[in-house]
Amino acid sequence: MKPELKFFKKSKSLPIDIFFSNVLYDKKFGYYTSKNPFGKKGDFITAPKISNLFSEMIAIWIISTWETFGKPERINLVELGPGDASLIKVLLEVFKRFPKFDNAKKIYLYEKSIFLEKKQKQNLKINEVEWISNFQKIKNGPVIFFGNEFFDAIPIKQFKKKNNVYLEKYYAIKDKKIKVLFKSALKDDINLIKSFNCLKKLKFIEFPKLGLKELHKIIKRILKLNGCILLIDYGFLKSNNLDTLQSVKNHRKNSILKNLGKADITSKVNFDLLKEYFLKNNLKVKSAITQKKFLENLGIIERSEIVAKKMSFREKTNLYLRLKRLLSPKLMGELFKAILAYKFKNDNYFGF
Repeated sequence: MKPELKFFKKSKSLPIDIFFSNVLYDKKFGYYTSKNPFGKKGDFITAPKISNLFSEMIAIWIISTWETFGKPERINLVELGPGDASLIKVLLEVFKRFPKFDNAKKIYLYEKSIFLEKKQKQNLKINEVEWISNFQKIKNGPVIFFGNEFFDAIPIKQFKKKNNVYLEKYYAIKDKKIKVLFKSALKDDINLIKSFNCLKKLKFIEFPKLGLKELHKIIKRILKLNGCILLIDYGFLKSNNLDTLQSVKNHRKNSILKNLGKADITSKVNFDLLKEYFLKNNLKVKSAITQKKFLENLGIIERSEIVAKKMSFREKTNLYLRLKRLLSPKLMGELFKAILAYKFKNDNYFGF
């Protein structure tokens, strides 16, 4: 049997979200369970790896949000998909400079990959954080959930709509090869898609059913305990008909069905859909803004100028090249967006 066919398990065909879940998270062969995808030696670089300034801004945002919540004696922080712990490591360092907040915070890491959890444990002091596999462990509020490139790594469904008939994209084994086929969509999925105004006029629909299941669990905690969720991700503001599934290997585009289990697979996040979903579930929302605007609102330019004063010319050049990568509209500045959903009486949040 060809190696890539093992991801079908015992099925002859699978909807693409289930197939790619197997490709990414299979305990033995899955991409996130068998290799470290981050950094120069991996397949892609995330914002915390590009510059500590990004992580410092997130730390300041979290402390500011704690102040917005009235500086409670206990604040729960949950990082969603912590990767190699680059972000949380810097957060912990920054928090130490704010003793009152530092004493109030309790940090949880939500990680699906056992392999990456081991990496995180190598990079952190175990007593500083707690790893969780569900959110029921968080009993008291308020709670701040935050994720950088969390949502785009959760596989999506794809549908075609023609003459009001919905067909779902599947992968199937035919002649020992993987072929694309479309099957009649399930009634429950059709009804779910039809419930979103932003999807009604589309002929080609990407639908993050698995991602919304994750969000539902998070929203239940926020509604019970008060708090918020900040998501920063690669995506678009208005729903469209585009196929955004992509694969990356060694920092280059990779054909979607090649190197299965050895390449990253993501899709762009529909922030239009996220906003509608949050509102449907009784959270208030700060509409998505670009990463450039969010980081600049938080003071990243001013912070970089302070840091640069103590640097050599070469170090300054490196700093500003990294800053450009985070903020330039042609690089990450406008490709990435930030959205905030919350349940709290105060509507003022730093950065938005």
